[in-house]
Amino acid sequence: MAIRHTMQLLPAFIFALALVLMASAAATETIHLKFYMHDIVTGGPSSPATAVQVIKGVVPLANDPTTYFGDMYVIDDLVTEGPDAASPAVGRAQGFFQFASMTEYALLLTANFVFTAGSQNGSSVAVLSRDVIFDSVRELPIVGGTGGLRGATGYGLLRTHSVNTTTRNAVLTIDMYLRV
Repeated sequence: MAIRHTMQLLPAFIFALALVLMASAAATETIHLKFYMHDIVTGGPSSPATAVQVIKGVVPLANDPTTYFGDMYVIDDLVTEGPDAASPAVGRAQGFFQFASMTEYALLLTANFVFTAGSQNGSSVAVLSRDVIFDSVRELPIVGGTGGLRGATGYGLLRTHSVNTTTRNAVLTIDMYLRV
């Protein structure tokens, strides 16, 4: 008797579960953001450094005696709409990167992208990633967000737009695909 009653309720339960899952899927919004991050390691009078070395590693990389495993930089990089530093600012990338490989240019990148203008003003997203800096495209996992992007997941695609190998200053293109 109890089994028959349970079996009669099963279709209603499955229907209710399907409705909840559909509502949950419909509530998820996918957002695409594209912006440029200006990583200034060697500053000057008109553009101060926004990436500052705070730890010097002790083991040089095999292919570069000036870069060390463990080197760490704290960043507060300008984020803009376009690749030129004079284009409208949309926020800051704040966090750090550390040379985390003894054999290649691979960074541990931990950053909060804090939006101060545009449709995401007041929101932020958090990234925790491995960044092999000479790969043409690097993937950035999105591990969270705040404000209008609270609970965001997704990924970013990071590309080097331009780099000065003498100063180590770079402009990076970032395409983020967020699920909110």
